[in-house]
Amino acid sequence: MGRKRGQDIDGVLLLDKQFGYSSNQSLQRVRRMLDAKKGGHTGTLDPFATGLLVCCFGKATKICGTMLDADKSYIATLQFGAETDSGDLTGTVVQEAQLTAESVTREKIDLVLPQFRGSILQIPPMHSALKRDGRPLYEYARQGIVLEREPRAVVIHDLQVQALDETSMVLAVDCSKGTYIRTLAQDIGRALGCFAHLTALRRTRVGPFDLTGATTIDELEQMENRLTPLIPLNEIPDGLLPSNIRQKEDTL
Repeated sequence: MGRKRGQDIDGVLLLDKQFGYSSNQSLQRVRRMLDAKKGGHTGTLDPFATGLLVCCFGKATKICGTMLDADKSYIATLQFGAETDSGDLTGTVVQEAQLTAESVTREKIDLVLPQFRGSILQIPPMHSALKRDGRPLYEYARQGIVLEREPRAVVIHDLQVQALDETSMVLAVDCSKGTYIRTLAQDIGRALGCFAHLTALRRTRVGPFDLTGATTIDELEQMENRLTPLIPLNEIPDGLLPSNIRQKEDTL
């Protein structure tokens, strides 16, 4: 049998994912650039979203399961006046409202946002990878089929306004695993009575990792040594790697 393609490279690369690429496309581009045999990531970002994608290689892929439970942080831009079937700018408008100067005010925002802090229930969107009878929900959605979904409990640790005008709002969100920011935007729009959808989403943190020191694919391409931004196993935050792997690395 032929040798598996790629080298045995261990470590974590913090990627600042660009707009328009899926998480897997981004991961595979990085894996090929590093010539790594084995790679994975710790949580999907939608193609329209940007920001932190934690790419793991070799033995570092052991953190992927642990990191599924990690809290996350986002910067989300909401557009008022329309709701889409996907909850974001890629979908079709399904409900609209005529905006006036009184539709969205800081006073209204300050009354509504407390409803969405702490433990809340969300209905997962049809445009999601959750499976029903072995098929992801987005496959049903593409056929125009809407299925009943059970509400799920998530936690919004913090929710703060960063910018606001008559037609849009930028929110900083710290949340638990399983939180759909598209659904949060939709629910806030409904609570305000003017509808809303996401026009931009940027992930800034996943567990102990953040965008500090993250690299883009364009930057990686320009590097003479593309392994430079890789976080080695012995520098991965405590508690993420199985102790036997970390101890073995520390003794090398």
